[in-house]
Amino acid sequence: MPRTRRPVPVAGPLLRRALPPPALCGFLLLLALVFAAAYVVGTGAGPVAPGMHGSRVSPDGGGADTGGMNIDDIDDMGDMGEGGGH
Repeated sequence: MPRTRRPVPVAGPLLRRALPPPALCGFLLLLALVFAAAYVVGTGAGPVAPGMHGSRVSPDGGGADTGGMNIDDIDDMGDMGEGGGH
C-alpha cells in the first residue's frame, strides 16, 4: 500500500511560537480572577475610613493640603527654617 504524504501545516509551529506558553496564559487568567475577587470583596466591605476625605483645593486654585491650618498662621511660625542653629 503506497503512503501518501500529507502537507506539513506551516501555520502550526509558527502559531505556537507566536502564542505565549500555556502556563503564562493560565497564570494571567488566575491573576485576573484574584483581582476581580478582591475588587468584589472590597466593594462589599465598604470604605475603610468613612470619615476620611481627599485633599481640599485652596481658594487660590492650588491643590496643597495645609492640614486644616490657616494660611495666615504660617507668618506666626517665626524663623523656623532660617538659621536652624547651624
